[in-house]
Amino acid sequence: MELFLVGHVAGRVIAVPADQVDSVVDLGEIVPVPGAVGAVRGLAALRSRVMTVVDTGLALGLEPTPAAIRRAIVTRVQGHHYAVLVDALEDVAPFTRHPLAGLYLRHGWAAAGTGLIEHDGEPVLIIDLTRLLPGVAAPDTPALAA
Repeated sequence: MELFLVGHVAGRVIAVPADQVDSVVDLGEIVPVPGAVGAVRGLAALRSRVMTVVDTGLALGLEPTPAAIRRAIVTRVQGHHYAVLVDALEDVAPFTRHPLAGLYLRHGWAAAGTGLIEHDGEPVLIIDLTRLLPGVAAPDTPALAA
């Protein structure tokens, strides 16, 4: 069994491997960055560190995440902090990882998905946060187009 953070993105229940979660935060002001790629909402400061805020909806090729959403999963990749916006978060719990075999996913879900867990009797997509970060490639898959 593996630990996963269960949450909601774009109306879908998702699971994130706990080893990708640095912290969970509620962001304050997000400062837009002129010329940034579309999935970058802007920059935010938290505890004296600046992080890139990723609009998860846009990173998945969906509608933008509503501006009122401030909850985020902070992940650290290649020495940089990223805040990945989420609709809501539930809890961290152990689950058994299952393969995606035979599952058809649309939009960026196909590139971000790495497996499934069963939560409350329903299949839940495991996503790799690094695959949502513009310009950052996961070890085995290119990052989503920005």
